[in-house]
Amino acid sequence: MWNYYNPVAVYAGPGSLAELPRLLGPRRAILVAFPEAGSLGLLSRLRGLLGDRIVAIETDVQPNPDVAWLAPMYERLWRDHPDAECVIAVGGGSTIDCAKAMLTHTPRGSFEDLLAVLESGAAPQTTGAHRSLLAVPTTAGTGSEVTPWATVWDRARSRKLSLHLPWTWPEAAIVDAELMVSLPHGATLAAGLDALSHALESLWNVNRNPVSASLAVQAARTIVDTLPALLGNLERVDLRDALATAALQAGLAFSNTRTALAHSLSYDVTLSHGTAHGIACSFSLPRIMALAAGRDALLDRQLMSVFEVGDMHSAAAALDALLHRVGVSTDPTQYGIPEPEWNQRIDVALLGPRGRNFIAAA
Repeated sequence: MWNYYNPVAVYAGPGSLAELPRLLGPRRAILVAFPEAGSLGLLSRLRGLLGDRIVAIETDVQPNPDVAWLAPMYERLWRDHPDAECVIAVGGGSTIDCAKAMLTHTPRGSFEDLLAVLESGAAPQTTGAHRSLLAVPTTAGTGSEVTPWATVWDRARSRKLSLHLPWTWPEAAIVDAELMVSLPHGATLAAGLDALSHALESLWNVNRNPVSASLAVQAARTIVDTLPALLGNLERVDLRDALATAALQAGLAFSNTRTALAHSLSYDVTLSHGTAHGIACSFSLPRIMALAAGRDALLDRQLMSVFEVGDMHSAAAALDALLHRVGVSTDPTQYGIPEPEWNQRIDVALLGPRGRNFIAAA
């Protein structure tokens, strides 16, 4: 028995940003965007589309949303704009995660109360005045536009927290590749590899189902074929669109399975070394693929089909070669982790909630 569920309405393709006014309707909205949105002309474009329905704009979003700056933003927006019914997130994964943290109204309007929910996992005490979310990704990688999860960091206490509530699913996602053309090489690479991680991790996953697997296989094939070409032709909207569709498919896949071992290993690498999330997730993928080999015959066939090879050793080698081709080392020592320590980290991660999703742990 299996099931697949995803409630997010998706509007995709170049020019699909034009759907935003209709999706917002008469509601008032808070716009959360990335810092460069103004200089790129995106804020003025959004003001032109939505007019005075935008009641506030927040662009002070930093990578890996941290409680230190999320808390004052949360409390200010609920204090100053309690009647805003919607949050529009325009940006990458950090922007969309930040927006998700702005949706829930606690009785005191205090981020501290929301943080208690993140820490305990208990059902939140809320007023019921939850905002809706319209997600407009400007990177092809996050998948956050079709998942309910937000990663919240607490660097002062060296920890990562996960926000997941029934109303943190976006109401709708707009995936417009024209918004991604200005993304530089490094961000394009990290986002694309994050999407590849999502696809592969939803495949070697105890929670996979036929729908998630078909989405993940197609996503991984497209990323393998498209990402190297795009990195050499960043202005090509057709390649941006292909990668954006693949990232969306990967998001739809892991929205049902969650991530697995590579993501579990990545969080401390990002916390300790500041490695970009997509790189921190992806450099371990060839080793994890080798670990998954032989666990499930159908999985092996799916992974081999992604790389068009006839055995799992060749599939892992092809993945390793792809990462090196785009300039990503798969050697943990390059990320400050000695080999013996890396093997210990794998053993520990397999016991954690993400690690237990890995098929080898089943």
